[in-house]
Amino acid sequence: MIKTFNLSKRYGKTTALENLTLHVKEGEFFGYLGPNGAGKTTTVRILTSLAKPSAGTATIGGFDIQKFPLAAKKLIGVVPQAINLDMELTGWENLLIHGLLYQMRRFEIREQAEKWGVFSGLASRLAKPVNTYSGGMKRRLTIARALLHNPSVLFMDEPTVGLDASGRRELWGLLKRINREGTTIFLTTHYIEEAEALCDRVGILDHGRLIALESPRALIASAGKVVVDVFEGESLTSHFFPDRVAAGTFAATVQGSATIRNANLEDVFVKLTGRRVES
Repeated sequence: MIKTFNLSKRYGKTTALENLTLHVKEGEFFGYLGPNGAGKTTTVRILTSLAKPSAGTATIGGFDIQKFPLAAKKLIGVVPQAINLDMELTGWENLLIHGLLYQMRRFEIREQAEKWGVFSGLASRLAKPVNTYSGGMKRRLTIARALLHNPSVLFMDEPTVGLDASGRRELWGLLKRINREGTTIFLTTHYIEEAEALCDRVGILDHGRLIALESPRALIASAGKVVVDVFEGESLTSHFFPDRVAAGTFAATVQGSATIRNANLEDVFVKLTGRRVES
């Protein structure tokens, strides 16, 4: 559904994205993981035709985004990192404007608004001004708006930033249901648990380069399923093992304090790059 080949973006002497070659399958929930400044938003801006690549190609549903931008845009919905709703308008009016921009008929807009209003749990709130919504409700409205024209691909750039733990998990459930309905989702995030909980596959980006690409489980297994964190003074080192028996054997030899735990995607990132995702 989404294909890129040697996709690159440079701003003067700064390289934001370098030779990205990627294939996201139809119906896949794909996670794009990396720290702030890694190139995640740059990738989404290129794939949604908001920025031109310096080199390389990208297609959405077979349409080259440079040669056929309008055809590609019809296939995508976008949930930006910043909430860009009109706060003075009602939820319904925000959806109406979006539908008209996509040349939808009013009866189609109303049908889709009712459908996604129910789906997102906002049916009873659409007649109220958006400035009365909670943060989680505003985020769900941006998702309903992005889905109004029935896109095949949903791009989501850090959609849970600013939400509390409860709101984040509520949104996870909504995204899972959207994906089960057949929508391909391209999710950028720096929340480790988000990528592990939601994604079929994860691409790890660092300094504009794709450094790993696999399912969360496979990536974790490649690093080591069990981690021993060793604390010596103010320093922390992590050691990776295939199972708890090997980890326990090693921990018994440690002079300082040691903690045994299951590995996660952040451990994969640290092992690959030497720094943490949040940095």
